[in-house]
Amino acid sequence: MPHQKKHNALIGICLLLFAVMCFATLDTTSKRVTTEIPLMMAVWARYFFQALLTTAVVLPIKGLDVVKTNNPRQQITRGLLLVSVTGLAFASLQLMPVGEFTAIVMTVPLLVTLLATRMLGEHVSTQRVVLVCGGFIGTLIIVRPGTQVFGWPLLIPLALVVVNAAFQLLTSKMARTEDAMTTQFYTTWIGTALASVPLFWFWMPVTDTQLLLELVLMGVSGCIGHFLLILAFERSPAGTLMPYMYAQIGFAMLGDWLIFQHVPDHGSLLGIGLITLSGLAGGLLTLYELRQKTQG
Repeated sequence: MPHQKKHNALIGICLLLFAVMCFATLDTTSKRVTTEIPLMMAVWARYFFQALLTTAVVLPIKGLDVVKTNNPRQQITRGLLLVSVTGLAFASLQLMPVGEFTAIVMTVPLLVTLLATRMLGEHVSTQRVVLVCGGFIGTLIIVRPGTQVFGWPLLIPLALVVVNAAFQLLTSKMARTEDAMTTQFYTTWIGTALASVPLFWFWMPVTDTQLLLELVLMGVSGCIGHFLLILAFERSPAGTLMPYMYAQIGFAMLGDWLIFQHVPDHGSLLGIGLITLSGLAGGLLTLYELRQKTQG
């Protein structure tokens, strides 16, 4: 049994690494396509192609049972939150490099941990509060208030962190009662429906084959990434996987370098390092707490 658990944990870690690589690909591609098409059209394409692929996967497995949900209001709210997250993310990527953007987004797990004490009634230790503060300081180092690097538009990624935290908290609550495939199905189609509303004002024809393939890649990357994430958490506990989530920063920086030839400056690297260190410490603290409970 211990050998089987280690084997499952290794598979879960590998699945997670492939998932965050997909998410980094999504972000890098999103930054590129929004230089050629309106932001809202990119948001719609991301959801539309993901919804098509999700439906093609879940319908043969679940059939019409996929539409059965105990909490339709929560499903709608989750879809609305994720569309907001996507819109804020795409807007943020227009303002800053992918690596720095990803590092700021990686403060979300730290913020969720802090908010969980109020929203979900969970206990949060002093050590975790310190780690949240460390992640926040890392974010400030990246955006650098009071300097020419910082401007009011950079409040967009900070708003993204707050909305994303609300999305993660709701997801955590729904995971206790809702089927993962059902939630994925609703979220993608609700996102597609909501993103379709402003298309009347933002639609433009896409005639370039490369651009069309990039739009499809966004949806495919998002879909595969979310499914791999689900499979990873089915095989390994969250405490084991969370430290590896920060590999997404490395993938994002690699994509930023390959596509945009961008390398973070020393200040940004310091902020990225502090956020990563805080996140890794949070994951290791989770593992320690789980072991303490098991031994107790």
